Amino acid sequence: MKGYLTSSKTFRYFTHGDPVKARTLIYVLHGYGQLAEFFIRKFQFLSEDYYVVAPEGMHRFYLEGSSRRVGASWMTKEERTCDISDNLQFLERLHEFIISNNNFDRTIILGFSQGGATAARWYYNGQLQSDHLIIWASVFPPDLNIDEEISQTSAGSNAFFIGDQDEYYSTEQQLEQLRTYHSKGFESIHYQGKHDVAPDILGNYLKKIKGEKNRS
Repeated sequence: MKGYLTSSKTFRYFTHGDPVKARTLIYVLHGYGQLAEFFIRKFQFLSEDYYVVAPEGMHRFYLEGSSRRVGASWMTKEERTCDISDNLQFLERLHEFIISNNNFDRTIILGFSQGGATAARWYYNGQLQSDHLIIWASVFPPDLNIDEEISQTSAGSNAFFIGDQDEYYSTEQQLEQLRTYHSKGFESIHYQGKHDVAPDILGNYLKKIKGEKNRS
């Protein structure tokens, strides 16, 4: 007989930047097998206008048997519903804590690879009022069946990125993902690169949406 027990758990996150100087809060959710401590380094190029927060998936494991390298995951196929709920609660509490003593002009959520699905669920199902959602090389979560709401809230605000040399997606799959996200109101960006966050591509996009906000 299967049973469930709810108990407290300690989650980990890392930050970069000065929340006093920063006007933009950006959450960055890592991919499968990554650790937030190292993933956040990809965003150290951002100016002091950004305060970067990298939450870490609740499931840590050895990447190669019992080797010393450790990675983290947001969930597996086992008990997905519970993990989705736990992830959302963690992210909501983290955001409440971050903004309890800091003020920001805008908030961005970026999810890479496996973290993209978690980022999308948080954006659409959480209490956080994020200005932009950036999904990088990730399939849109099939459990989010809210196309009408997506088309209304995403237009001009959200973006999907995927590299033309992404080793996890064939060329046909890349094009299919670009079409899928475009149909949901996302700006779809196909760039030259592999399965990784490209600082130059991201930097240009952040400058673009920052300029659009300043003109509004």
